[in-house]
Amino acid sequence: MSDIPRDPMGRPATASDLGSFEGESVLTAPAPATRELPMQEWDESTLVLGIETSCDETSAAVVKGGREILSNVIISQGDLHGEYGGIVPEVAARAHVEALTPVIGEALLRADATFWDLDAVAATIGPGLIGSLLVGVSEAKAIAAVLELPFVGVNHLEAHLYSNLLVDPDARFPALALIISGGHTLVVHAVDHGDYDILGSTIDDAAGEAFDKVARFLGLDYPGGPEIDRMSLLGNPTAVRFPRAMSGEPGFDVSYSGIKTAVINHVRKLEARGEPVVVEDIAASFQQAVVDIQVAKTLAAADHVGAERVFLCGGVAANSGLRQGLATGCAERGIKMTVPPLELCTDNAAMVAACATAMIRRGRTTPLDAAPHPNLPLTGG
Repeated sequence: MSDIPRDPMGRPATASDLGSFEGESVLTAPAPATRELPMQEWDESTLVLGIETSCDETSAAVVKGGREILSNVIISQGDLHGEYGGIVPEVAARAHVEALTPVIGEALLRADATFWDLDAVAATIGPGLIGSLLVGVSEAKAIAAVLELPFVGVNHLEAHLYSNLLVDPDARFPALALIISGGHTLVVHAVDHGDYDILGSTIDDAAGEAFDKVARFLGLDYPGGPEIDRMSLLGNPTAVRFPRAMSGEPGFDVSYSGIKTAVINHVRKLEARGEPVVVEDIAASFQQAVVDIQVAKTLAAADHVGAERVFLCGGVAANSGLRQGLATGCAERGIKMTVPPLELCTDNAAMVAACATAMIRRGRTTPLDAAPHPNLPLTGG
């Protein structure tokens, strides 16, 4: 591959070099390097570039064969949004515009790969913030179009399932999955690749939303989930008995708005009586209530479908109480649980590339005129 364009230091050109030197364009490759692989050639050596910009993380990754992470670069916007106490969509989109091309370049560099080594390009196409989605989808389409490679628009919720497959060689479908994040809380029977049955969801706030709202009320920093988790390690989880909504009702749906209201009312009563507000105890008690509800519903669903394995994924899967509580419950039932490391719980492009690989193997790609879908459901979308 001696004809690969290189930067002034002699390294293979990456996305950050686009238009940076004279002569042949960085994205102009000889025809043999731009062919679409036949389906039967999608083996363990194929490389997919994944892009994730659905919310407030800018990420690019190169994944080999759908299971091996060669690189996974993530830039968080937490500091940008912290002063507002939540995500500002316009700020998020502008930050993605600035960060994405360098992040792609860094992902290729860490993977020791060039554009000409890629076999497909994937990006999260929904759900998410429309402005943020447009940034990633547009850049992914541009790369795929110029290189004449398949483009795959990936469902963000489905991609979270694949974070489990990336970390455990024995992880496979079928599995009972809990997808729990800032915007979604779903209990899903993942029967096979692309075959999902939603058994339960939140009827009001997602778990991550509840964490953020309670943290804000308690005067903790944004994002609230990690702050609640940190404070709970210092507090007594039995100090306050907050309600476990819907815990005794049939089905696998959950509700978190009542717990949030209970926290607010409890703090206001303490203040009205002039009693101290021990934030650590309140945080620990609130977190324990969330964990109790979600673990009970998830294990009930696992029993319902006869699951032999449980996947825990999504941003709130980083919560130490939830990880421990669900692991204990699964162990008591003889169910194998898989949970990603913290860097794969947050939004990341490695899971996008892994999901895209599985989609292509099923013959699914996305036309270049497909638009992002901010409310894309996991099933029926």
